[in-house]
Parts: sequence; C-alpha cells; structure tokens
Amino acid sequence: MAMDVGQGGAIPADLAPQLSVVAPVWNEAETLPLFYARCRNVLDALVERWELVLIDDGSADGSREVMEALSNSDPRVRALIFSRNFGHQIAITAGLDYARGDAVVVIDSDLQDPPEVIADLYAQWKSGFQVVYAMRSARVGETWFKRTTASAFYRLIRSIANVDIPLDTGDFRLMDRRAADALRSMREHHRFVRGMAAWIGYRTTAVQYARAARHAGETKYPLRKMARLAIDGITNFSYLPLQLATYAGFFVAGLSLVGVLAAILVRIFLGHELTGQATTLVSVLFLGGIQLIFLGVIGEYLGRIYDEVKGRPLYLLDTVFGDPRASSPMGSFKRTSGTYRDRGAGPEARHGDLDE
Repeated sequence: MAMDVGQGGAIPADLAPQLSVVAPVWNEAETLPLFYARCRNVLDALVERWELVLIDDGSADGSREVMEALSNSDPRVRALIFSRNFGHQIAITAGLDYARGDAVVVIDSDLQDPPEVIADLYAQWKSGFQVVYAMRSARVGETWFKRTTASAFYRLIRSIANVDIPLDTGDFRLMDRRAADALRSMREHHRFVRGMAAWIGYRTTAVQYARAARHAGETKYPLRKMARLAIDGITNFSYLPLQLATYAGFFVAGLSLVGVLAAILVRIFLGHELTGQATTLVSVLFLGGIQLIFLGVIGEYLGRIYDEVKGRPLYLLDTVFGDPRASSPMGSFKRTSGTYRDRGAGPEARHGDLDE
C-alpha cells in the first residue's frame, strides 16, 4: 500500500513518516543545532519513522548552511530554502505542503515552544483527537507590553471572528493527515494559520504549556509584524470593520437629523438663527475623517481581493535539501549537485526550478 504525497506521486506506507515536524526558520543559526537535537530526542522516543521539515524564510545569518549540514548528516531532515522572505505564515504553509507524516506538528524553531511538548500533543492525537493545539499558560521572558497586547488581541479576535479561535494559542499544534490536507487546500495569500486551523474544525483539544524565553537572538515579531498579523486575522475572519462603516453612517446621519431638528425648534420658539463657521468647519472635518478611515478599511479588503485574483504562487523555492524520495506538492525532484530540481507540471511545482 502506498501513501499519496500531494500530486507528486506516492511512497510506500512502510517508508512514510509517522510524524512530521514543520518549523519555519528566519535567522536562527545559533538555535538550530539545539532545536534539532531536542526534536530528535523527543521524536526518537515517540515513533520509529519521523521527519523534520525546516523552511528558511530568507535568512541572512547562515541558517541556510546550518540547515544544509543537518540534512546531510540526518536523512530525516529536509530543508526548504525560499527564494526570498515570504513571511512566517507562508513558511508554515510550505512546510505543510511538503510534510508527509500521518500527523504533522507545526512549531517555531526559536525554542520558545519547547519540543518536549510534542509528546503531549502526540498522546492526545493517539487518543482520538484530530487537532491538538498548545495553549500558553505562561509566557516567560516577554515584556509586559507584549503580553498585554497579545492578550488583548486574542480576546478581540475571538469576540468578532466568525470562527471560534482558542485564546492564548499560537501556531504550535498537531494536526492529523486529514486536517493538514484540509488546511493545505486553503490557498489564500493573506494567511492567519491559527484562525484557518480553527475554521477547518474536526475533533479538537488543547494541551497547556509554559512558553520559554528565546534561546538566542531577538524576537522575529516586532510591533509592525504583530500589527500586520492582527490585521490579517481580523480581515480574514470578520466583516466587522466593514459593518462599522454602516453603523457610523447611521450614527452620523442620526446626529445630523437631531441637529437639524434642534435648529428648527430654536428658530421657531426662540427666534434665534444658529450660525457659526467654526461649527461648520468642525462638522466637515469630522465627517471627512470618518470617510477617510472607512475608505482605508474598504481599500484593505479590496487589496486582498486583488492579491487573490492575480493568481501568483504563495512562495518560490530556491533549493530543497534532504530526502530524495521527497516530493513537492505537484512534482518530484531530481538530484542536482546537492539539491533537487522540481520536474512538476503546475505553478507551485515550478517554483523549485534551479539552473543545472
């Protein structure tokens, strides 16, 4: 019996990994060796066959060379090298595209999410759950501002989203093959993976853990990226920003009607006429500001539609290091000088092409 791997062919069931670990990498050269060692210790104790899929998201600190060395020393490690930085959420997607295990774990490579928690996720999966997410009970080494804004965001998105997104969870989770394939089938460009994982449903449970401090380096999610992720989450799973424009319109229209009625009553009963350039100017500026805000909101949604209709691939691969049996989602790889050349047919197969 064979196991399908995307559209690139099949591998024998007795060779297919039982568990895949997908880990995005961006400037983690210092952390990667320890991350690999801890993952190996955990996975060796859990299953007989496993794989570690590392995705380099345009690192500039030597992470690529470390990933190549790991894949050369251990055939269970595969490294996908992006042609440039495409973003953390896209890197997760690429890892899911290439993961072949019966179950797939998504985890960051900075060691803030302890690899040892994978054993707890796996135990819950073996008990019958299809999606097991890791819920943060503590966040060690993070600033008060980061903890406060993260908590506020999770509660905001949960209150306005049209799906039930768990509180205090990131992308660290385990999905069985059926759930991972369902997530892979969703190809939107502006991705909020933790919301998408909630949208697919299936039997779900949580495992609590304490998030550790970074092993080395600095956070890869500064305020600007956090804000962008928050906007992606809100616009992907809620129409509330657009609905607010309607509510604001009714409110301003009602306020204007009250003002007109007040002016008429003052004129009739008091004989005074309300005048004043300052009042008019403030009203115009207020209404102009409201209109510009909601033009921006509408533009945000329209921009996302435009990105989707362009039909570009989610990512482009420069190189893939690792197991020659591995297939891309839409093709297979031919060995060329330490890398693999994609011979697939579709647009996301051709993203791996390299010069001979």
